[in-house]
Amino acid sequence: MSENASVEHLEVWQFAHAFVLGVYRVSREFPREEVFGLTSQLRRASVSVPANITEGYRKLGAADKVRYYNIAQASLDEAAYHLRLAHDLAYADTQELRQQADRIARMLTSYIRRIREQ
Repeated sequence: MSENASVEHLEVWQFAHAFVLGVYRVSREFPREEVFGLTSQLRRASVSVPANITEGYRKLGAADKVRYYNIAQASLDEAAYHLRLAHDLAYADTQELRQQADRIARMLTSYIRRIREQ
């Protein structure tokens, strides 16, 4: 990795960032009474995904990198649950976002596996 390399070149970060943008678009339509509940929780969890990928990206040790990417995985799982709940409450059709979350989860798993194998 060059000194000037940016986390934004990582495909997993790009997908995670797009996921956050999608979450913000969908959650705008949630009922007003959910602003401090589901909307806030979903947004917080989704933002945590690319944020933790970013934190892990600059870590030098494999164990540190894996730890942050694992936190990103956990946040992604949390966001996916919130999307499921929003769907079940008929707040929005979240199927596409849940599929995006699945793709990001697979990418993170693969990325962690490669780091551990180095």
